[in-house]
Amino acid sequence: MFGSGFSDFVLRFYAQHVFLLPIVMLGLMAVHFPRFLVFDVPMVMAISGAIMLTGGVFPIDMGFKFEPTVPPGVTVPEWYLTGLYAFLRTQYDKFVTGVLWPGLFIASFLLIPFIDRYKKFSWKDRPLITAFGITGIAQIMVTTYWGFYIPSDSKIPLVERLVIDPVFLYTVMILLVPVGFGFSYMMIKLAKESERKAKLAKEKGPKKVATINLSQKWINWLIVALLAFQVFLNIAAYNAALVGMKNISLFFIGIILIVFAGFFHLYRYALNQAKNTPPPPPVPIHEDKPKELAESPVLNSKLSDQSSGTVTKEPKEIAQQITTPKIQADLGVGTNKISDFGSSDLKNS
Repeated sequence: MFGSGFSDFVLRFYAQHVFLLPIVMLGLMAVHFPRFLVFDVPMVMAISGAIMLTGGVFPIDMGFKFEPTVPPGVTVPEWYLTGLYAFLRTQYDKFVTGVLWPGLFIASFLLIPFIDRYKKFSWKDRPLITAFGITGIAQIMVTTYWGFYIPSDSKIPLVERLVIDPVFLYTVMILLVPVGFGFSYMMIKLAKESERKAKLAKEKGPKKVATINLSQKWINWLIVALLAFQVFLNIAAYNAALVGMKNISLFFIGIILIVFAGFFHLYRYALNQAKNTPPPPPVPIHEDKPKELAESPVLNSKLSDQSSGTVTKEPKEIAQQITTPKIQADLGVGTNKISDFGSSDLKNS
């Protein structure tokens, strides 16, 4: 960790700060906040890829090596301090420009949580605080530009080129408050009103919203295509680095990270689709019926009446009682023995 001098120590500490510590933080997030890590990894990859892609398209050199014996010329601080540097260039009171304004700027960030007591999270529901925030950002942008701006006319003395007219600067800063606040507040109110009308139109309009739902087949094909594209990009970035085309290699690395973010998002989408898949419909069970019962219309009508919940009673047929005449036979046994005994000997009683 410690090298041969202060300069080497600073370089090693900087490498640990920008490379090792982020990896350690990602490891801690994976242990303590796995759900947040799942959502943050694609975003981090996409942003890092966009930065590398921009660096490959618009390369920036490191600049000239610092030489203590050579005057550096006109220098400005880093961008996050250039706004305060603009106030110092007005040559106004040193305490006001160097202590009071920076102190008020830092104090405003500390007081915002105590002033902003709104319960709702949306910026549309907090128009006053949002308008003040936008006005403050506008002032920071104006002062940052003024801190960077130095006239390029070399005929003007350097001191005059660095000095900013205090009357002009403070007049612009004061006018930015009502103009920026009024415009921001008006736009927030218009956005809130348009959101209210959109909700009313949505309630009165159709309930269905057009969505893009990919089938499992398309998801699989897209995953395979992204994997193949990743392999191609890795080979291209490696070959570009071998031949010394560092900007092209950086450009391909940026695309690799962006494609990885899209691949990760597609994989998460596939998991959600698998969880939300509706269960299959139940399969109807058909019971085998005897052929005679299935063809019987009477039985089928009874089964249909029972399934519908209605019970029909069939009328009972009452059998008619028919009185049959009694027939007595006088056989005359023992009196007259006739051989041709027949039906004539029967008498109706």
